[in-house]
This record gives sequence, C-alpha cells and structure tokens, in this order.
Amino acid sequence: MSSGLCGKFSPLEFSSNTRSQVRKTPTVISLYSGAGGIDYGLEAAGFETRVATDLDGDCCRTLRLNRPWAVLEGSITEIPSSRLLAAAGLSRGEASLLVGGPPCQPFSKSGYWARGDSLRLKDPRAVTLTEYFRVLEDALPQAFLLENVEGMAYNKKSEAVDVILSLLDGINQRQGTSYTIRFSVLSAADYGVPQLRSRFLMVGSRDGITFRFPEPTHRSPDAVCGEEGLPLHRTAWDALADVGPAPGESLRMRGKWADLLPSIPEGLNYLHHTNRGAGKPLFGWRRRYWSFLLKLAKARPSWTIQAQPGPAIGPFHWSSRLLSARELCRLQTFPDDVQITGGRSAVQRQVGNAVPSLLAEVIGREIAEQILGETPSASPPRLMPPDRGRPPEPEPVAPVPEKYLALIGEHEDHPGTGLGYRAQARLSTPLAEGSNDYSLFPDTVHEARDLASRTA
Repeated sequence: MSSGLCGKFSPLEFSSNTRSQVRKTPTVISLYSGAGGIDYGLEAAGFETRVATDLDGDCCRTLRLNRPWAVLEGSITEIPSSRLLAAAGLSRGEASLLVGGPPCQPFSKSGYWARGDSLRLKDPRAVTLTEYFRVLEDALPQAFLLENVEGMAYNKKSEAVDVILSLLDGINQRQGTSYTIRFSVLSAADYGVPQLRSRFLMVGSRDGITFRFPEPTHRSPDAVCGEEGLPLHRTAWDALADVGPAPGESLRMRGKWADLLPSIPEGLNYLHHTNRGAGKPLFGWRRRYWSFLLKLAKARPSWTIQAQPGPAIGPFHWSSRLLSARELCRLQTFPDDVQITGGRSAVQRQVGNAVPSLLAEVIGREIAEQILGETPSASPPRLMPPDRGRPPEPEPVAPVPEKYLALIGEHEDHPGTGLGYRAQARLSTPLAEGSNDYSLFPDTVHEARDLASRTA
C-alpha cells in the first residue's frame, strides 16, 4: 500500500489536534462520493465536505452543480493522497472524517446470488477497498466512515472485514495510531428514511474510542415486542405527497408489460398474478425477479430504489408510472435543493447508488458527539420527512388487459435457490470473470416471503 506521504504522529500531537478541532466545523474528505448522498447527510449534521471524488462524470457534474466542494474526477488509484489533502486545504492529521463507499459489486446481494462463493476480494474491483485505506493512512483523520452493501457482512463471508482489520493493524503499528472499529448493518427505514434499504456501516476512531451505533428511532407496523413505543416507519406518502413530475418529464412505463402494471395493487408485484395471489395465474411463483412489476404502497416505506432497472423493474409509483427525479431524491432523503444532472438513466443510476442522506445525518451526529466531542443536538434531524398522517386510500386496481389473458394457466413454482431456469443456465454458461451483469438475478427468499404474507 503506497502512501506517498510519510511521518509518524505521537499520541500528544493527536490529542492537540483533537482539542483544536472541537472548536471548528468538522471537516470531511469524501471518496467514491457518487451523487453526494452521504455528504448531504453529513452537511445536515454540521460537517463541511472539503473535497469529493468520483470516477463517474455525471456524478461529478452533479456535485459541482449543487455544492462548492472541491471535486476531483478520476480513478482513486490515480489520485495521490497529497492532491486530496491539498484540494481540501488540510494537513495530515487535520481532517475530522474520511468517508466513502468503495464500489460494491464484489459484495452485493445480487452478485452473491449470481455466483455463490464469488470472487469477492479476488475480484479486481475490490482494489477500491484497499485504496480507501491507503488514503486513510496518508490523511490520518480523527474518524472514518465506510459504507457498503450488506453483503460485506454476510455470515461466514467476512473476508472483507478481516482484510480491513489487517490493514488497520498495519496502519496502527506504522503510525502510532489506535484506530478501532465498530460495524453494523442498519435498515434505513428504522431511522426515518421512507425506504427499505439496508447498508453496511463501519465507523473507526483514531484514538481508540469505542463507537456505539444509535438505536432505531422508528418501527415497522409489524414490530416485535419491545418496539411498540417507537413511531412508525415514515412512508412513501410522507415523502411524496407534495411532489410529482416536473414539467415535460416523461414517466410512462414502456415495454411488453406496461399495460399490465395497473392491474397490480399498491405494494405488490407480479406475485399478485400467480396461483398464490389474488389476481390471474399469469406467472409461476417466484419465477420472475422480485422487483418485476413492483409498485409502491402509500402506507409503507418504498422498496429499495434500483440503480439500473429494466423496463419492467420497479418500484413504480402507485399511479402506475415511473418515479420522477424529484421523487427518487425524496425517497433517498436528499435535500430538496439538490438537482441530479443527466438523462433518465443517469439520474436513476446516481440516485439508486446513493446512501440515504438522512441515515448519513444520523450517523454523522453520533460521530460528532462520540468521537469529535461536539455538543449533542437536541433538534430532530434536518432531513427527516414530515409525518403526514394517514394516507389516502389505495388506488383502484384495473382489470387485466385482454392481451395478457392467454397467459392464464398452470405455471410451475420456483423449485428453490440454485434450481431455477436461470441458475441452471448459469451452470452451463457462467458469467465471465469481472462481469458487471448482476442485474438478471433474483433477490433473497425472505423478500418474496414477506410479500407473500401480504398477498395471502
């Protein structure tokens, strides 16, 4: 791991830095910044992003459009740490926080289901993880926040965490630091985000402070005993009630299945039209992707926003259309002044790959208080959607158009994980090494069971 910077801080120097930074606005070096989801949340928590980086040109244009941060465009492997610090106007050891989400494909749920024991850390894309810690050693911030997909913490598949621990041990030995980590997989909806989205979060402290992740502040209507006192999850209605399409924004669903979407009730997907659902038996149980014809329910949080959905992949608006750019941003709790640059696919990709800003605000507040010594805030999070009360009744469900009635019949259920049509096809034609095409594979079984419980 090449640092490009050298030197070693004594514990006394770290203590001096820590005391001086308490009196200043906490500063951030942001890697793999994307459209800025984490950074907007940290901004709401009182942090100042000094420099942001990304390889994607659309993301960099979005960042420059919305905030006065220094933005470095290009591969992190080609950006020296000295250039990052110079752009941030910071010296080594001065930054309050290093944040970033290394590109997640080697650890993604879809990648896991597609390839089982996949390449993961052997995947060439995993170099972004080690580059993150190269910058950490060179910048030596007081704290760091690393986010990734929940697959990074899959049971018995924690090699990424093991590598991180090894990297930190080396940094501590070489630099005289005491970086200590805590990590967890958090459900964004449990903290007020109007979206069912889980993220792996790791927080580290240079001075060995033990970070404590905050307890959930919201609960599902199906909460277990002990959670009854919490307010309910914020819903899609809470987020979207007062927004809609922009003038001239075309949101009509296209493709073979467009006319079938109005026959799907709110909050359900194609499973409605199987032999276990209440609709017509048009498909086999679990024979399609989880997000196929998936529609939002006003009274529930949104399903996870996808970065690269196909034409029939949701979630779709309860009005049987695509979600507008502003609606996508609302579900990710971006500030309302943020505009996403590019065409429809670029907007969807940037927003779908982002971390919900409210979740970052909640974690940022905790980092500021627990590690940086900031005074706790007594006010609610700035990015929390309002509670709009009981939503309107669900939209009426249309009959199945005649052109789909020929599909009515007996259809086989999915036989189980690894036994479906596509799994069998993968055995005979595996993905090429390094392929990015993980979009063809279904999500986890528990999601299908969750929906099944609602259609029963």
